[in-house]
Amino acid sequence: MSDLLPAKQRRKTRIGLVAGGLGTYWPQFPDLLPQLQESARYVSQRFQDMDAEVTDVGFISDAQEGAVAAEKLRQADCDLIVLFLTTYLTASMVLPIAQRANTPVLVIDLQPTEKMDHASFDTGAWLAYCGQCPVPEMGNTFRRAGIPFRSVSGWLRQESAWQRIGQWIRAAHVRAALRHARHGLMGHLYPGMLDVSTDLTLLPVTFGSHVEVLEFDDLRQRVEKVTESETKERMDLARQIFTLDDTVQEEDFAWGATVSVALDRLVDDFELDSIAYYHRGLDGEQHERLGAGMILGASLLTARGIPATGEYELRTTVAQLATQAVGAGGSFCELQALNFEDNVVEMGHDGPAHLAVGARDPLLRGLGVYHGKRGWGVSVEFDVRPGPVTLLGLGQDRDGSLSFIAAEGTVVPGPLLAIGNTTSRVDFGRDPGEWVDEWSASGVGHHWSLSLDHRAADYKAAASLLGIEFRQV
Repeated sequence: MSDLLPAKQRRKTRIGLVAGGLGTYWPQFPDLLPQLQESARYVSQRFQDMDAEVTDVGFISDAQEGAVAAEKLRQADCDLIVLFLTTYLTASMVLPIAQRANTPVLVIDLQPTEKMDHASFDTGAWLAYCGQCPVPEMGNTFRRAGIPFRSVSGWLRQESAWQRIGQWIRAAHVRAALRHARHGLMGHLYPGMLDVSTDLTLLPVTFGSHVEVLEFDDLRQRVEKVTESETKERMDLARQIFTLDDTVQEEDFAWGATVSVALDRLVDDFELDSIAYYHRGLDGEQHERLGAGMILGASLLTARGIPATGEYELRTTVAQLATQAVGAGGSFCELQALNFEDNVVEMGHDGPAHLAVGARDPLLRGLGVYHGKRGWGVSVEFDVRPGPVTLLGLGQDRDGSLSFIAAEGTVVPGPLLAIGNTTSRVDFGRDPGEWVDEWSASGVGHHWSLSLDHRAADYKAAASLLGIEFRQV
């Protein structure tokens, strides 16, 4: 499907890397620096192999070199800076890097092997193993400077340590995606959904992202310019991706395809990374038909990594972009029902869906009415693939601050409604009613992103880099 729906290309995540040790040691132990520099080259190569753009500013040995590295990293505009402590070094060497770059920092100390050979080691050989020695010093200094402290301690080729480091890189992907995102918001709030309402200034203030306020007329004008051949081409694409149910009316299918072409142009013209929309409409007028025709095009955009979500759900669209950034998909989701016999929570949503989370070929179903909304047309239906999943919602508290709220569960097979919805049965390992009570008390709001695999640790790390609270149910 990736050939049919190429992913949106975004700015690469930028990782800054600096290694260091105390220069006083080099004349005292001539073999030490070459060994540490070799370790630094290995670490640099591991980072080069990750899906990120790496700025390696080299090896520092004193505070002056640390200041030079700080300026280089400040100019690089990184999403995460990694400090590799190869041996003891002073906090004065690295504090300027954390202060001046205005970027989250991860401290790593990876000794050469699992343990020292005590019988043969002298002081110089030991010093290659004491990268953890300054870690408490860094933690104390960062705390006194008001800088969040994060660290991974291990040994150079310890894959479990690299998995922990990789978690922070995935978190940096989220920070990069949200920091540079352009979110489209089209239409108006679904009347009465107070939890959905979001202060538009909050996203640029919290993440640095941009909110582009759109009107349905922006889409209408582009729909009017779609040609018959473009509509037919989009219908042919949809037939390759979806199974068409007998309920699909050709006229409705063609309208959804036309809107899809126009929606792509809208996203391209405004350089959007996401779009949330809603319009109530009346008596089949043009704007109502536009809102009703969004589902096909919005699902195709979401599959390309551009979350497109109904009900004006800007915050959930941001959550979907975050789950997309770590490669976990992310489909628009809400509670649907509880099954106390099977101990599962049934959840999903009508409208746009993320095709990456589906267990089978997605279905286009024709609906004569959209429940709770005006209009009619084609909707997307499929069930989520069995296995581990993580929910991620973007909460907003009384003081206006945003938070990541997550829960891990397992999708299990069983009966599902066939009503043009994306649906799933999620087992959280507890009474479903108790889970709903705790989930609702978290401040998560009406909707969230359902993503693949157990990713709460990634989302917790991302919240740390973004400077927001994290809660897990």
